[in-house]
Amino acid sequence: MDLSPLLNADNINQNLRHMEFPWPSLVVSRGNEIEKEIKMGRKYPFKEVIHAHAGDPQGMGQKPVTFFQQIVSLCINPSLLQSEFFPSDVKERAMAILENCRGNSIGSYTDCTGMKLVRQQVAKFIQSRDGVPASYEDIFLSSGATDALRIVLYLFINSTRDKPPGVMVPIPQYPLFSSTVTEYGMYQISYYLDEEKQWALDVSELRRAVSEAKPYCEPKVLVIINPGNPSGFVMSRDDIENIIKFAYEENLFILADEVYQYNVYDPDLKFYSFKKILTEMGPPYSTIELSSFMSASKGYMGECGARSGYCEIVNLDNQVKEMLVKLLSGRMCPSLLGQVIMYCITNPPQSDEPSHDLFEKEKNSILQSLKERAEFCYKKFNSVEGLSCNKVVGAMYVYPRIYLSQKALKKASELDLRPDEFYALEMLLDCGVCIIPGCLFGQRPQTYHFRLTFLPQMDKLKIIVERILKFHVKFINEYRD
Repeated sequence: MDLSPLLNADNINQNLRHMEFPWPSLVVSRGNEIEKEIKMGRKYPFKEVIHAHAGDPQGMGQKPVTFFQQIVSLCINPSLLQSEFFPSDVKERAMAILENCRGNSIGSYTDCTGMKLVRQQVAKFIQSRDGVPASYEDIFLSSGATDALRIVLYLFINSTRDKPPGVMVPIPQYPLFSSTVTEYGMYQISYYLDEEKQWALDVSELRRAVSEAKPYCEPKVLVIINPGNPSGFVMSRDDIENIIKFAYEENLFILADEVYQYNVYDPDLKFYSFKKILTEMGPPYSTIELSSFMSASKGYMGECGARSGYCEIVNLDNQVKEMLVKLLSGRMCPSLLGQVIMYCITNPPQSDEPSHDLFEKEKNSILQSLKERAEFCYKKFNSVEGLSCNKVVGAMYVYPRIYLSQKALKKASELDLRPDEFYALEMLLDCGVCIIPGCLFGQRPQTYHFRLTFLPQMDKLKIIVERILKFHVKFINEYRD
């Protein structure tokens, strides 16, 4: 009898072997190992590993928003509705949610697309934000924006020709896109953001990328991340209009990742949704198929663990929409706790409600602090030889460029490491700061970067940046040509 494993590395889905994602990656995995070793008594030049790589606000010390906590508490334990501790607007929202739950309990299932009450509230939020109509029937709730993005991309796996479907992905990008495209057996069409122009997107670059890819795939999807991750760029209205015109010319489905829409720090810039601009442009552009995504994990909310997100689909064929619902039904329903959080985000306290002042104070304090931390990192990473950093006007990350010497490049090659991967590992071993090398986000050839989140609170962030700069100067001197 053959007792060898039925599944092995050679007979599983081979797409999985080519996937690459930062968690776990070589640097993060080594950081986790060092943490365990420190606990077991092994000595390093530092007392702790600082994980400064993930966009996890509360994991980095951000306090939860009281309004969200209170409503979730009442939904989990309805007996607290009798307490005088909770404001009336909190109780009203919690009761509305419970009344719309089967069995009046958040331990129940909802529809596969999410609770109708929450979807209706999301539609009101979108309509208020954009000033254009929105329907709850075009919205489905999800266990985080990540899940929704993967579901929509899944619709494109089939190709009508011999060529695989092509997905246009920005470089640098959030690796969810590249890893999902690989997993699904699609073709990644990489288009480069312009680092010399603050990571702007030039339509001529889109045209270059799609033209060069057409012999190898059938272009179907254009992925846009706005505000950008990891670039921190925020698109202007003109930028968005030009992209929409390009998508129309090439008959592309726009997939708009807009999870950082609250994270815009430059007063001269403003977040515009693709749905808003597309609708206001009118025919023929308003007929483009679009999906847009929002998450509770980012913004001022930072509710990563709740796994809460939504997707709005625009101009989708009715038969395709039916197939989408069928796909969603196989997943039963998204987290109801996450749905509660999304209801809170899209239905915040109004000016005449008792929770309003505290809510606004907490929200504004978080966003102002993020703005200050973004400015701090930008200045610091432009203060030393061998590093440069574009101004961070959105999202939650800095993405500095590292100028590596030929000596450093040679050493990385000898160790069979990518150059910025070598740099990141050296940093981890020297000062205990765990970052993500730019090779995992994509970058132009012969350029090197790393992504650092500025989510740690300012006192901790100053320590992190000081350690990085001290290491960097040491590294530059050690590997100087």
